Amino acid sequence: MIDKVAWIHVASGAILSSRNHGRDVFYLPGGKREPGESDLETLVREIREELSVTIVEGSERHVGTFEAEAHGRPPGTRVTMTCYTADFLGSLRPDNEIAELVWLGYADRSRVSAVDQLVFDHLRGQGRLL
Repeated sequence: MIDKVAWIHVASGAILSSRNHGRDVFYLPGGKREPGESDLETLVREIREELSVTIVEGSERHVGTFEAEAHGRPPGTRVTMTCYTADFLGSLRPDNEIAELVWLGYADRSRVSAVDQLVFDHLRGQGRLL
């Protein structure tokens, strides 16, 4: 089981997604928890490393926890992704392993991993993703 924390940033009906170098699928920004890290510590660290912005502590709101088959891993490998919205400081830009940032709508659902597709469905059901 892969334990991941992700940031949900929606604007104008589209969600911020990222693509790693050498990958053909987009993912929600975030990453795997390091031993002993809380959700918030993981979120803050991963978003700073990937997008060069600072999550405003205290602004985070739990969106949901989603589980699916892990993309690009051996069959049977599952990922659990705990998702939060949060305010941020700074200018979004790809950093480290991130090749590009894009804004995706619901029509782009097939371009993301299986667990991200569940998030897309959830946000669409709330009327937040167009």
